[in-house]
Amino acid sequence: MSTSDESSRGTERNEPLDENRPTPDRLLHTGGDRPVDPEDLVRLTGREPTPERLEWARKKLEEEGPAAVERLLP
Repeated sequence: MSTSDESSRGTERNEPLDENRPTPDRLLHTGGDRPVDPEDLVRLTGREPTPERLEWARKKLEEEGPAAVERLLP
């Protein structure tokens, strides 16, 4: 369901978004539709994946499961 306000701002699904406006909530996703992998967890820390960091992330996911992500996100 679309409002006239949405279509005037270019937020219809088939229209480009206006880069000067925030992304509409309906277009954002949390990634909950797929499991988090070690690389995702490392990137959440703002770092580049390295073998050591990937191993840390593997252990963290084994111990904490998806809750590991919640501990890292603000």
